[in-house]
Amino acid sequence: MEYPAVTMKNVSYAYENKTVLDQINFEVPKGAFMGVVGPNGGGKTTLIKLILGLLKPDQGSINIFNENVDKLQDRNKIGFVSQKANAFNKGFPATVYEVVSSGLTATIGYFKFFNKTHKDKILHAIDQVGMLEYAYENIGNLSGGQQQRIFIARALVSDPDLIILDEPTVGIDYENVKRFYELLNQLHQKQHKTLLLVTHDTGTMTEYATDIVCLNKTLHFHGKPEEYTSLTEKDLSQFYGHPVNIVSHNH
Repeated sequence: MEYPAVTMKNVSYAYENKTVLDQINFEVPKGAFMGVVGPNGGGKTTLIKLILGLLKPDQGSINIFNENVDKLQDRNKIGFVSQKANAFNKGFPATVYEVVSSGLTATIGYFKFFNKTHKDKILHAIDQVGMLEYAYENIGNLSGGQQQRIFIARALVSDPDLIILDEPTVGIDYENVKRFYELLNQLHQKQHKTLLLVTHDTGTMTEYATDIVCLNKTLHFHGKPEEYTSLTEKDLSQFYGHPVNIVSHNH
């Protein structure tokens, strides 16, 4: 039996008695490319932290491939790519190879030597994102778009079934954003990875995603991209809690 990558049932969470998520119910089917959209403060980052097991829900349950997230034995099933633009120190003295190798820490532990199998995995992950020629380049010398490819390689190196990405295109120019989404599409289509992408870039995301979730404290929408793009500005304004203008990226 094939289980969903993520199942959330009646999940609620509050910070200091302020409800951030209220009775969230949805599934991320295995093999889906799901985009999560919504306003700032709508609970998207909290949702990710709950799925990663960094927070525990006040109510409800979360399963990862039919295992309760608190009891998930193989954490390598999940790869995570954070919002690099706000967190990464470009002066950090590390090569691409070293950054990607850190994705194996959970597998082999700290202060352990990499064997040939580990080294092959690292180089293969770098190759998967088209950056093999930069393997021994200092990561600080790369462009924003190239750096994000490396962080995807870091997530890929442990061969996860589910990859979660939190606003990965912040600070990247439009052309590199398109290339970035094309890379994600390849991971989804050719390597059959399940992707959960939090983003504000609804224009580009709807070209690639298989499913869309709109989150603002509660789940306002869960459906296909064509259903989401057919929503009116009035519908979206109700979901977001403020006026929304639909912007097309077809240029």
